[in-house]
Amino acid sequence: MNEFKKLGIADCVLKSIEEQGFEEPTEIQRKAIPLILAGKDVIAGSATGSGKTLAFASIIIQDVKKGEEIQSLVLTPTRELAEQITNTLRMFSKYKPVKIIPIYGGVSINPQIENLKVANIVVGTPGRMLDHIRRGTIDLSKVKILVLDEADRMLDMGFLEDVESIISQCPRDRQTLLFSATITHDVLLITDRYMRNPLKISAEEYVDPTKLKQVYYDVPDNMKFSLLVHILKEEDSNLVMVFCNTRRTVDFVANNLKLSGINAVAIHGGFSQEKRNHVMHSFNSKKTKVLVCTDVAARGLDIQDVSHIYNYDVPSESKQYIHRIGRTARAGKEGKAITLLSVRDHDNFRRILRNNEVSIEKEEVPRVERVKVKWRENPRDFRARRSFGNHYKWKRKF
Repeated sequence: MNEFKKLGIADCVLKSIEEQGFEEPTEIQRKAIPLILAGKDVIAGSATGSGKTLAFASIIIQDVKKGEEIQSLVLTPTRELAEQITNTLRMFSKYKPVKIIPIYGGVSINPQIENLKVANIVVGTPGRMLDHIRRGTIDLSKVKILVLDEADRMLDMGFLEDVESIISQCPRDRQTLLFSATITHDVLLITDRYMRNPLKISAEEYVDPTKLKQVYYDVPDNMKFSLLVHILKEEDSNLVMVFCNTRRTVDFVANNLKLSGINAVAIHGGFSQEKRNHVMHSFNSKKTKVLVCTDVAARGLDIQDVSHIYNYDVPSESKQYIHRIGRTARAGKEGKAITLLSVRDHDNFRRILRNNEVSIEKEEVPRVERVKVKWRENPRDFRARRSFGNHYKWKRKF
């Protein structure tokens, strides 16, 4: 705890940190907190899971005054991340009670309108925040601290204009903190236009590359799902994330894993917020060990104890591979990333090898028993056949 005290964190936050069992700050916390507490604008290169929420929570909770207007705003790309940040802020503000309100779409706006009347800190996604601004149900004119979290992902999702519109509602005389895993062109636009002499810091990759094993299997299309089932049953794993490129593939994989006796749940953008919350609660509480997801649905999710990452589909953007594998081998724990490579994945896989400094070993495909799969789509749906490769033509032979 002495290390946290040296950073200048207020006693009310220190007490919560101690109760949570944190012994020493992470690298991003050591670098960012003194600058943030000094009132500087900060650009922090930091990935999900690096401890950045505490970095900005330290100043937000310390400075906020209960009973006054909205004083701090945290913008983040996804609903799940908005909930996570809200829960973390509430945890660290246990000894300084303030009103922290999450604002995101997919749920009724009316309770949010009522909650905003007493909010001191707002954690929101761009789309719903802009909706409140247009309705006149949120007042950002007294915001002292603006946090842009997961900025690169937020802008990659097409929220640049929304973010700029929201920033324009905040006072010019404010402190702005930007956290981003990568510094993209759009991120630079934001920093140049809306930050005052920002100080740049970065933390080393939170994933320990010495503890992350990366392998791939070159497998025929018609054996891809069967191989996934085989490896999931053979590998000694904790929590597992299986990444697919489309919602349809997520549904196909999750449904057929269940039929194969594997406790799996799916999550993608087509789910209601209530269903997404239920899925994430089941996974985080380890009632379910396998989460099948798209990249969009998984953005910003800070999930602990993920031991294995499976690329059922190879991502089309090479940097997305790094985001995926970065969810394991954290905090000194072992991790494994397994890519199932079929014919249609070769081009994407070559881009990953060309654009990233990664070492991915080839594994020999083991003897695998074919698994029967079930289709919900019309058998004559060409898109389904194309999306899932030659599984379709084996349907009646399993």
